[in-house]
Amino acid sequence: MKTLALFRHAKSDWSDARARDFDRPLNERGQRGARAMGAYIKSTGRSFDRMIASPAVRAAETVEEASKAWGCTFKVEWDRRIYLASSATLVDLLKEISGDPASVLMVGHNPGLEDLIFDLVPDDGSSPLRDVVEQKFPTATFAVLELDIDRWSDVADRCGRLVELKRPRDLDPTLGPVLVD
Repeated sequence: MKTLALFRHAKSDWSDARARDFDRPLNERGQRGARAMGAYIKSTGRSFDRMIASPAVRAAETVEEASKAWGCTFKVEWDRRIYLASSATLVDLLKEISGDPASVLMVGHNPGLEDLIFDLVPDDGSSPLRDVVEQKFPTATFAVLELDIDRWSDVADRCGRLVELKRPRDLDPTLGPVLVD
């Protein structure tokens, strides 16, 4: 059994139309969302043997803000392949993990993270949280999958169960979408 946690980068800033997508920082709501998620992850008592993250500015700032709230720093393995990666690319990256860690936290982007959940978790009712992901996997969402594998090289479609899903708005309604009457 392996544990894979997925953490989508927090809300980014779109105010500079000239900025490259890769260079977009977090906006204020994103900073608050990343800190809220960091505090939440700390409250769960979860720990991770490895953290692999996209080096895009918004992902790096998500790691930084969440780590502040979590109260620890991580040795992060930055991997550019995560940036806007497809599920297939993320699976390939997982299969390459060396050292056989029991748990990995991946920080990245949609639609890749969402699609990875759809590929790893069967659509058979065994993971009711999968239906929530089908509705939306918003920025700064944290998900935990248990994978029925012995080695990371064994990652394959339908090998997992989605056992935890937390969105920023679950912690603070002001971190969710703006609702219009």
